Amino acid sequence: MDRPRLVRGDAAPDSRVEAVLAVLGGDPAAEVARRSSVDVAVLHRWVRAFVDAGSAQVTNTPVADAAAHRDRFLAAFAHETRTPLTTAQGWVALLAEGDVPPSMMARTVEKLDAALHRLAERSRDVELLATASLGRLRANVEPVELAALTEGLSPAPAAPTQTPGPLAVDPELMRLVLRDLWAAAHLPPDPGSVVLEVSEVGPWQELRVVRTGPPIPPSQLQLLFEPFDANDDATGITIGLYLARALAVAQGGSIGVEQDDGHTHFWVHVPLAPSTLPTT
Repeated sequence: MDRPRLVRGDAAPDSRVEAVLAVLGGDPAAEVARRSSVDVAVLHRWVRAFVDAGSAQVTNTPVADAAAHRDRFLAAFAHETRTPLTTAQGWVALLAEGDVPPSMMARTVEKLDAALHRLAERSRDVELLATASLGRLRANVEPVELAALTEGLSPAPAAPTQTPGPLAVDPELMRLVLRDLWAAAHLPPDPGSVVLEVSEVGPWQELRVVRTGPPIPPSQLQLLFEPFDANDDATGITIGLYLARALAVAQGGSIGVEQDDGHTHFWVHVPLAPSTLPTT
């Protein structure tokens, strides 16, 4: 059962707003980021969004890109749901007309179940995107073993050489982040290999999906991070890594990508659990 993530009217002050106000009040951004256990780049993004939204309210002018974002969102949603919906409708029609022989019944039900599962998954993604865009997404952080976060990835990753202790993450949200990073690393041209690496980087736990092989075209790589964008070249990119970034930020972290001629590194940073932080 899904856990509630909406903020109620009597909720405590939002820690993100408190962090932004601290920066606007003169506190160093790096210090505020450390206190809030977020990446300083994420904090700067919050400050820009806060200032832009306030300016729009004061000047009584709408955000210029609001309509464009809405249209791109609707296009992405339609693109993501069209294929599984069409597949499900096709198999239901065959079943209703009695055109499926008994020998193919089990396979037909399997295909129908897969299409409905994908449709439910995409609907959940869009629900999370909408919740995040309204600033109402909340992470339920708890200690989680890495193996529990990689279940369901296809193809299944090999166990990383360095086995970390429990990660301080929201298991539901982090599974989706890894799902999307793993899928991005398998985009064409086909990679030679894809592995998962884990390490500690300062106050962060870093999970890195490393793709070895031909680089992903730069234009396609950039498109992955565009909000609600879609393309027409059948690569399947629609909401891309925009959702993964929102889910990482909700957990106090960030995502990114680095690429050279032979490797592409998709990474996500999340704060170290308090018990694993070095003592001074």
